[in-house]
Amino acid sequence: MTLRRTTATARRVLRQLRHDPRTVGLLVAVPAVLMGILAWMLHGRDHDFDTFGPPLLGIFPLIVMFLVTSVATLRERTSGTLERLLTMPLAKADFVVGYGLAFGLTAVVQALVVSGLCFGLYGMHVEGSAWLVVVVAVMDALLGTALGLSVSALATTEFQAVQFMPAFILPQLLLCGIIVPRDQLPTVLHWVSDALPMSYAVGATQQLSTSATVTSTFVVDVAVVAAFAAGALVLGATTLRRRTP
Repeated sequence: MTLRRTTATARRVLRQLRHDPRTVGLLVAVPAVLMGILAWMLHGRDHDFDTFGPPLLGIFPLIVMFLVTSVATLRERTSGTLERLLTMPLAKADFVVGYGLAFGLTAVVQALVVSGLCFGLYGMHVEGSAWLVVVVAVMDALLGTALGLSVSALATTEFQAVQFMPAFILPQLLLCGIIVPRDQLPTVLHWVSDALPMSYAVGATQQLSTSATVTSTFVVDVAVVAAFAAGALVLGATTLRRRTP
């Protein structure tokens, strides 16, 4: 793995995104619209948007990045592009990390746009730092990117890649603490939630919603999210196949 090849891969992906306005719209506009709908739904209710908004500010980008990254990576493989790239001096790690960098930059733009709307136009308020909420949202989007890269190795068609979303994402939505606080879950489900990255992503934003200080729990949650993202990238690099059988 070399920096030059990795950045070259990232530039190639960014050029492709620049010429694909529908994907850019999905990445940036969809989370912003969803947060707007949520703010509209909860308008006039006592602090409900301040309660549910911050966790979903991270979850929506995670889901969108997971879907787009898994499909885009699989398309590279099924079209033969990945096989041609890997015949050159390009390591799998160069490809995976390059994709992560490209979509990571996209995640930063996405988080800034959506967070700006939430804290500005939509009127969201948190007790902690708004910038830390943005940082967590970016990390959640990066986590979605890393999970999408790793999961794409299990799919053979784009339709299968889409099918993995409910299998990987919906159980985490149920157990991450938005519907029922994690400490009130049945014991077995609480153990399962401890092993799911979205639990820590939601936990970090919930800490910022209620506390003006950076707690040790928040630091642990952020560290776990970063560890899951790094682990998923490593898994994606080791399981990436040159082509789909």
